Amino acid sequence: MTSKPIPAILWGGLIAGVLDLIYAVASVTLRGYPAIVLPQAIASGLFGMKSFQGGLPTAITGIALEFLITFVATAVYYVASRKLTFLIRQAVLWGVLYGVAIYFFMNFIVVPLSAAPKFDHTWASRAGDFVVHMLFIGLPMALSVRRYSAREC
Repeated sequence: MTSKPIPAILWGGLIAGVLDLIYAVASVTLRGYPAIVLPQAIASGLFGMKSFQGGLPTAITGIALEFLITFVATAVYYVASRKLTFLIRQAVLWGVLYGVAIYFFMNFIVVPLSAAPKFDHTWASRAGDFVVHMLFIGLPMALSVRRYSAREC
């Protein structure tokens, strides 16, 4: 069996993006905000506070950015797994750890460098986000890469 990078990246990014969006939309709606606020918050990384006045177009942009991020992150894992074959052999462990790495990268590098406003987070919301990055983002990416990788890895 040969490795199949396109389905690995597409499925990993798609599953991680959908799971992350479901969690995040549920989280904001449970706090009383309309669901559209979540993808607009993602788009605020590009547009700042203007994103929240942009209606459906900025929400669509936010969804597109979500999937761009998850596809790129899956592609990074796939490329790394070509040399670091333990990423495939121990996909569950390394997928969870990759989710942790993504969490820190997004929260301490990407978001602070973006135009996104500084949102208040509780310890509970941060803990939930951390677990979601491990189980709903990093893990599906790693399992997808393992699924579409050559057996000899």
